[in-house]
Amino acid sequence: MGTTTIPASSTDATIPASPTDAGQSSPSPHRLRWVVLLVVMTANVMDAMDSTIATIAGPSVRRDLGGDASTLQWISAGYTLAFAVLLIAGARLGDIFGRRRVFLIGLSGFTLFSAACAAAPSMPILIASRALQGAFGALMIPQGFGFLKQVFSDQSEFDKAMGFVGPASGVPLLAAPILAGALIDANLWHIGWRLVFLINVPIGVLALLLAIPSLPDSAKRAGLTLDIGGVWLVGLALVAIIYPLIEGRAEGWPIWIFTVLAAGMVLLFVFLRHERRSRDNALIEPSLLRNRTYLSGIAVILFFFGGFAGLLLCVSLFGQLGEGWSPIHAGLTLTPMVTGIIIGMTASFTLVDRLGRHLLHVGILLIASGDVAVALVLTGAHSASSWDLVPGLVLAGVGAGTSFAQLFGFVLNSVNMDEVGSASGVLEATQQLSTSLGVAVLGTVFFSAFDHHLATDALQITAWTCLAPLAAAFALIFRLPMRARDEQEQLRQSDPRTPPPTPPKPS
Repeated sequence: MGTTTIPASSTDATIPASPTDAGQSSPSPHRLRWVVLLVVMTANVMDAMDSTIATIAGPSVRRDLGGDASTLQWISAGYTLAFAVLLIAGARLGDIFGRRRVFLIGLSGFTLFSAACAAAPSMPILIASRALQGAFGALMIPQGFGFLKQVFSDQSEFDKAMGFVGPASGVPLLAAPILAGALIDANLWHIGWRLVFLINVPIGVLALLLAIPSLPDSAKRAGLTLDIGGVWLVGLALVAIIYPLIEGRAEGWPIWIFTVLAAGMVLLFVFLRHERRSRDNALIEPSLLRNRTYLSGIAVILFFFGGFAGLLLCVSLFGQLGEGWSPIHAGLTLTPMVTGIIIGMTASFTLVDRLGRHLLHVGILLIASGDVAVALVLTGAHSASSWDLVPGLVLAGVGAGTSFAQLFGFVLNSVNMDEVGSASGVLEATQQLSTSLGVAVLGTVFFSAFDHHLATDALQITAWTCLAPLAAAFALIFRLPMRARDEQEQLRQSDPRTPPPTPPKPS
């Protein structure tokens, strides 16, 4: 599930603007700035949709192309894993080669591999196309925030533009499950699930036609290079962690699975050591690795999004594989959860000043209550309807929205101005990685139970399991500042470059 709470900006904040950029950010407004906004919003919509629709499309894909249970997990995890690995590198590449060039390459590749997904003749080709789609998305998405900073020189116009960006990420969350189910059931031209990916092609082509004449050039930053070694290290580490978690059940958990998993953990540790020693061209600002509040926030995100994304996948699998629901039925079943997310996001902005970090605790407790409600309604049941799941899904959705809207703000307010670009990119990458981990771990729990029990038992066991990562996130929130603004003010006293506190805005 792609929830872009805070746009992952390029590293504009870390490097002083060159004269070229300064000229482009002059008070004279960019003539096509609202077209630029439309292009950035379209890119966000495409990413948000593609992160979600595979949850509904998976069972239909498997019926057509074959494969075992793990392939259903790879359809989602392949995209988010590639996106997570290359997201931070994508922001850096925008600074090295210019945002316009990197964005156009990312958008073109994303559109091309959407078509490749639609035309895939086999499951391996589909999964590979999904991974490449995610990789090109990681080039495209980080450039958007930089474009908006560049073309909207007036602060009031910039704030207005940002007010449109949030819904461009949020509305697809509501629409994607329903749209995916409707497209699959419509079976236009007798191509079924392929429409789910094919729909990106005309949207991507239109976005390209608008982007080419409207996107401004940005200066290439002299002296910057991409840390290729760091990209390889983090890529190998994450693949070595995700792969055994997904494939272990199908392989019978042999010793080599645990060996690969251990190697992934070692490679991740080596990557972090490498980043601490890399200064000028580090993928992650080294000072962030010494910021306890920021690292605690990373840990919260890792546990939080994994638990939620895993449940989202398993509810869809339960309906289509266990209860025989159609794709549109499964999509509509998820609507109460996504509606709850919108409600929770809206309410959070009026409560955050009063509750501080305890608002995040409230959100997690609501998600946990939703998981418990789902588990209890399935206890002893041989079957369940969509209506049986509504109370639990609404509670989980409201809790998720309450936390989504504020969590990134708490964490980013603990970093200095010259760390913001790197910090936001790492947070977004962590969110995508957490989604992959949730799909891998909770998907494995679901299928392991589904092999030997009723579908209701499998979803019940998964719902109880979701409480473990939520409990870890709940405990780690105590390490965040009580008030994001208090932490911000402390940083301003020690570092004048830290931005002044601003009231939170809807994401």
